[in-house]
Amino acid sequence: MTDLMNSLAYLHGQPTATGRLKSKPEDFFVSETLDFTPAGHGEHFLVRIRKIGENTKYVANELAKACGVTSRDVSWAGLKDRHAVTEQWFSVHLPGQPDPDLSEFVATHEGVDAILETARHDKKLRPGDLIGNHFKLVITDFDGDDAIETRLANIRDQGVPNYFGSQRFGRNGNNVTSARDWGQDKFRVRDKSKRSFYLSAARSYLFNQVLSARIEKQLCHTPILGDLLIDDQENTKLVDDIATAQEKLTKRHWQISGPMTGDNALPTQGEAQQFEQDIVDTEPHLLAVIRSNRMRHERRPLLLYPQDMQWQRDGNTLEVEFALPAGCFATAVMREVIEDLSDGDADAHTDQ
Repeated sequence: MTDLMNSLAYLHGQPTATGRLKSKPEDFFVSETLDFTPAGHGEHFLVRIRKIGENTKYVANELAKACGVTSRDVSWAGLKDRHAVTEQWFSVHLPGQPDPDLSEFVATHEGVDAILETARHDKKLRPGDLIGNHFKLVITDFDGDDAIETRLANIRDQGVPNYFGSQRFGRNGNNVTSARDWGQDKFRVRDKSKRSFYLSAARSYLFNQVLSARIEKQLCHTPILGDLLIDDQENTKLVDDIATAQEKLTKRHWQISGPMTGDNALPTQGEAQQFEQDIVDTEPHLLAVIRSNRMRHERRPLLLYPQDMQWQRDGNTLEVEFALPAGCFATAVMREVIEDLSDGDADAHTDQ
């Protein structure tokens, strides 16, 4: 199985400990945190569902049937892995209708474990309505020595590469392969969801390549002239003085950013722009897809700092718990912890 992550650099060195991630859905738990409090009134019925081994779109379609509406009337804030236990919010457009009774929906769908919470809101859920996700991961068949304690502490304190995980790229990296073929006009993509997947894969792949190159050059924590720093509100600031930039990075209010490539020129300048351009130019067919679809250039932090991180080892089991901002991948954290001996099929069972 091809894994586009294999060639990427490690921030803390390649792990020597081994184990299995996602041996079963219960070993990978994720719970969403919305960035708003439901209004308590409105046309949209919000429901928080705990599901096991089911993907987001399937549950959304079945929820629509249970509520007597079409699938387009159900929305969500973020896609979630199928091979996991997830606590996820959905919204159902029910203007002028009472809250539905979902007891039969739960009873007749094995993968729907429970309805955890309901509320009314004046807007439907949209991508971007999440502030983050909380993870609890169990690594089975763990084989490692006491050095794992130091490694986990370093990950907590120094962060990990903010890579897009392999699930972004599809089984065997097929989304990137398809994006390259699309960029060579080998076929046309009319399906909107496929267009979205291929474009997302193309931009994510290029970001990962730039980030990996910076780690290899030991420039992940060190700014260069022309870099763009980014803060938690996605404000950016050009680096025109290294000492000033380094001081900002020390306080962690700012981070060095990498490119989510768009159809316009890279917004970095000088040395930083040349560094990024040399890498993205190695993928002309991915660039062709991005430019022909007029994607807007964005920036993404190079590093990811797990919040509230804690861990516990019990024999050949290691349990790791942390929270991440929306859009970040728990697998990017775990890649720095262990070499995953799983066969990779779990990542195929994902909404991405």
